[in-house]
Amino acid sequence: MKLAFGLLGGCLLAFVLWPLLQTVFSTSPQELWATIQDPQVRGAIGLTFYASAIATGIALLTGVPLAYLLARHDFPGKGFIQGLIDLPIVVPHTAAGIALLLVFGRQGLLGKAFGKVGIRFVSSVPGIVIAMLFVSMPFLVNAAREGFSAVDERLEQAARTLGASPWAAFRRVALPLAKRSILSGTILMWARGLSEFGAVVILAYHPMVAPVLLYERFESYGLSYARPVAVWILLTSLGVFLALRAVAGRRGR
Repeated sequence: MKLAFGLLGGCLLAFVLWPLLQTVFSTSPQELWATIQDPQVRGAIGLTFYASAIATGIALLTGVPLAYLLARHDFPGKGFIQGLIDLPIVVPHTAAGIALLLVFGRQGLLGKAFGKVGIRFVSSVPGIVIAMLFVSMPFLVNAAREGFSAVDERLEQAARTLGASPWAAFRRVALPLAKRSILSGTILMWARGLSEFGAVVILAYHPMVAPVLLYERFESYGLSYARPVAVWILLTSLGVFLALRAVAGRRGR
C-alpha cells in the first residue's frame, strides 16, 4: 500500500515539478541576466512584492480580530459570514475585478469618496492592493480562525479570573498560542497575492505587476521573450516563500 500511495503521490509531485524545472532550465544564464537588467522587470517584481505585503498587513489588522470572533463566539449570521469569507476563492478573479471596479472605480461609491482625498484605485497601486486583498484574504482569516479554535478557551478564562482584561487575555494568551497558524496564513496570503492576475488586470493594468507584465510580453512578443520573465518570477517568489516558511517553522518549534 505504501508503495502504491508513494507512486500515486509521486505522479502528482512530478506534475507540479516538471513544468517548473523545464521552464527554468530552458532559459540560458545570459538571457536571465539580460532580463533582470531591464528596469521594467525589476520594477514589476518589486511592485508585486510590495503591494502583496501591504494587502497582507491590512488583512492582519482586520482579519485576525474577525477570526477571533468566529472562533470564540456564536451569533446570528455566523455561517453566512464564514461562507462570505470563502467566497473570493470560488469566484472567478476576473469577475472579482469587475465587482471591485464597480465599487472602487471612478464612478463607484467608494471610488468617488476616496477620490475626494486624492486616492484613486483604477490604474494605481491602491487598486493593485485591494485586488490582492480581496482574492487572498481567506487564506489568512481561515488559518487564524483555526489557530484560535485550537487554543483551549479555559486558558483565557483562567487569565480572566486572575484579573486580566479581555484585551490582556487575548494579547497574552490567545494570540501567542495561535501565532503559528496566523504566521502560516500570513505567508500563504502574501504568496497568493504575488500570483494574482485576473482581478489586478481588470482594476489596475498599470502600473504592471509581475503576472501582468508576463502576460503583456507573451501577448506582444511571444514565448521566447516571456520565458525569462517567467523564470525570474518563479525564482524570486519561490525563494522568498521558502525562506518565510523556514522562518515560520523555526518560530513554531
